[in-house]
Amino acid sequence: MAKILIIDDERAIRRALREILEFEEFEVDEAENGKQGLDKAKAEEYDIIFCDIKMPELDGMEVLEGLQKAKVDSPVIMISGHGNIDTAVQAIKKGAFDFIEKPLDLNRILVTIRNANDKTNLIEERKVLKKTVKKFKSSSIIGETDAIHQIIEMIEKVAPSDARVLVTGENGTGKELVARSLHDLSGRKEKPFIEVNCAAIPAELIESELFGHEKGAFTSAVKQKKGKFELANGGTLFLDEIGDMSASAQAKVLRALQENVIQRVGGEKDIKVNARIIAATNKDLRKEIEEGNFREDLYHRLAVILIHVPSLNERREDVPILANHFMAMVCNEHGVAKKSFEDKALEALQKTDWTGNIRELRNIIERLIILGGDVITADEVKMFANPRNG
Repeated sequence: MAKILIIDDERAIRRALREILEFEEFEVDEAENGKQGLDKAKAEEYDIIFCDIKMPELDGMEVLEGLQKAKVDSPVIMISGHGNIDTAVQAIKKGAFDFIEKPLDLNRILVTIRNANDKTNLIEERKVLKKTVKKFKSSSIIGETDAIHQIIEMIEKVAPSDARVLVTGENGTGKELVARSLHDLSGRKEKPFIEVNCAAIPAELIESELFGHEKGAFTSAVKQKKGKFELANGGTLFLDEIGDMSASAQAKVLRALQENVIQRVGGEKDIKVNARIIAATNKDLRKEIEEGNFREDLYHRLAVILIHVPSLNERREDVPILANHFMAMVCNEHGVAKKSFEDKALEALQKTDWTGNIRELRNIIERLIILGGDVITADEVKMFANPRNG
């Protein structure tokens, strides 16, 4: 429930307003003058602030200015028994959320609180989004090459929508990281992010995994089970390595995307689902279509937005940044003092043929931390990383 601060020098007004608000189950705090109210608003967080305009020493307009200077985001509702249109306009111009005249009207108070609460929620959502974007920019996707900057810009543009995204790239390039970033920057971020590795599930089980099954649908179906589509409802379903999905499962996924409904294996009831679909593959789906291994209509349903993640060999300039990033991360995980690289060691890492991409780089850094000295040398890189190019 919202926490509300009342700033008014008239005790009777504070009491009357408190009774109204507490009856509506709001948490209420009081201040008997402008200075006390400003100090409280700076020290604690309030969802809404009621502030009288006419007060001795520090009046309501001065309190309002003080709140703005202190960057207090709480919506401020000005109240006055000497109000007129000019006063109201002046208060709104100075940043007040609304203006209410005395004697206070119950219905007007409650409507204003509801509207102010909506504003407070928007402010909080914006704060969370800013923090998420900052975190996303600083740590989620590491790199300074043009290709990485383009991916980050694309994610920022696409994430707020519900557009389906197909992420392509070699194994270990970070396709899942792109999918998670899309989810974390979307309006679905509070809902589940469900991942399915289509290559790791046997063809005979993929449909049950995706759509669930009814009890008795097959020999081992001893009870009803929800599938990943249902579990991801309201959130994001990440179909990794979708190029390995069976033809039968492809047909059912296509129907789910077309109609937003699924049927559990062994069931006849249509179940509505609302999950954003992000798919990824290391295969050339165009070639798979030509060879009859992948449905062209499903491809077009999935590939509304295409994001290609380059291999590490295509972005060698990022190797030192990534190496230092993983050095700090892995040392922290192992609880050891952070080690460092010789310049020639980083040059040796850049010359390595990274067939396993970023996943392989992280493993090599962990190996060097465990087996190498406090300062990783080029010789240690050659010994433990086994570069394939001179």
